[in-house]
Amino acid sequence: MEPKKIREGYLVKKGSMLNTWKPMWVVLLEDGIEFYKKKSDSSPKGMIPLKGSTLTSPCQDFGKRMFVLKITTAKQQDHFFQAAFLEERDAWVRDTKKAIKCIEGGQKFARKSTRRSIHLPATIDLGALYLSMKDTEKGIKELNLEKDKKVFNHCFTGSGVVDWLVSNKSVRNRQEGLVVASSLFSEGYLQPAGDMSKSAADGASENPFLDNPDAFYYFPDSGFFCEENSSDDDVIIKEEFRGVIIKQGCLLKQGHRRKNWKVRKFILREDPAFLHYYDPAGGEDPLGAVHLRGCVVTSVESSPDGKKGDEENLFEIITADEVHYFLQAATPKERTEWIKAIQKVSRTGK
Repeated sequence: MEPKKIREGYLVKKGSMLNTWKPMWVVLLEDGIEFYKKKSDSSPKGMIPLKGSTLTSPCQDFGKRMFVLKITTAKQQDHFFQAAFLEERDAWVRDTKKAIKCIEGGQKFARKSTRRSIHLPATIDLGALYLSMKDTEKGIKELNLEKDKKVFNHCFTGSGVVDWLVSNKSVRNRQEGLVVASSLFSEGYLQPAGDMSKSAADGASENPFLDNPDAFYYFPDSGFFCEENSSDDDVIIKEEFRGVIIKQGCLLKQGHRRKNWKVRKFILREDPAFLHYYDPAGGEDPLGAVHLRGCVVTSVESSPDGKKGDEENLFEIITADEVHYFLQAATPKERTEWIKAIQKVSRTGK
């Protein structure tokens, strides 16, 4: 039986011989990590066995290079991967650590479910409850919360979740609210943000979810991001970078001149509505910016040269100046999410 895929996506990997960083399509399996030059490749460029491996995160070996994790194999070989943003790195870390733990214990990898262990009432539908919590009018309000000189955007507190469950009459009391909130968390409907909630999730607390005003959480498909507070009030941020980050991640982008496809890190901002793209292997300055006000974004079935080939999940942005950008997502779901997010900011952003 083939090992199950646990997680896959673009990460930037450091070369084993040279100090070069290149985007790779990375697949986490139950027993190892495979990495490919392209998602469409049939055979991996390399494979890292997880048995006997250890994971280090955060990894500070490379100074300014952020969101790096290190995997050290049983043979003491180090492999370095860099994620596009903090939450992406943490998701890879959680799943990889769990996969290593499962191998050590001789268990099968399974997403943690607390429904049986904490006697969740059979009448509660977690999926439906999650949708209610996300309702823009009656759901949980997403806030910008500040702690330890950091601002957590599109976030809410553990106490706020339990408060909402009680006031919404989804549960009878706070104790039951904590049980339901823990189930939502364990099933992946809520994600931890900040040291306190992440520490509890990693087993430092008896309960993986905390009914605490200092424990922060967010919806996995929201625009959550964390930023450091700047003490320098004189810093003038360029207008196009003032917008709140709505979405970020890696996509393939087709070059305008050479028509070749390259992995780029994209950051979507609203008000003003901009999509900036960066070299995911390094560099703080964007390679380019797409002004989205008045743009049109649609799914397409083939690239402009008419060749479908390996290119799936394509979409096109046509700016108000009639500049065409062709992008490729990893999955149909990801393509849909990007299109919806871009459509939203293009209508509301400056």
